[in-house]
Amino acid sequence: MSAKKLNNRQQIQPGLFEGKTVSKSGEYAVMHCDGASSGNPGDSGIGVVIELFCGEPPCGGETETHRISEYIGTATNNIAEYTALIKGLEKAISLGVTNIKIFLDSELLVRQINGIYKVKNKNLQLLWARVMSMLKEFDTYRVVHVRREYNKAADALATQGVRKKEGR
Repeated sequence: MSAKKLNNRQQIQPGLFEGKTVSKSGEYAVMHCDGASSGNPGDSGIGVVIELFCGEPPCGGETETHRISEYIGTATNNIAEYTALIKGLEKAISLGVTNIKIFLDSELLVRQINGIYKVKNKNLQLLWARVMSMLKEFDTYRVVHVRREYNKAADALATQGVRKKEGR
């Protein structure tokens, strides 16, 4: 099965959009998040790409894209991943998003958020609790693992965030 094009810019992993419709109007957001750490722990950055889709008239299928790239200080890779997700959720909430599909290349985070894995690390427990609280703000949400090659835009923004500290 070949990869589908999302708005002619970002590839998505095949089969990820099957399932229930997120809203009657077709309005929803797609968010890709990634965290990067230069060392573990080390200088860290986050990257988020949010695409807002409007599937019905009057907006007629238009999209709007928001990007976040930030240096977050010294952190582990898992903390950077959670921080990217939290910043992305904050932005989506501020934009009035009510239906969201979230794609992460961290299988650990996806499994923790979806209740498959317990969160044992005390440093991650607070971040996980914050994410779970924020997800309640949405009418519908879906958190899905994607292979790294389908998360390139968020990965590039996270790497750029690390470099902001380094002044490159």
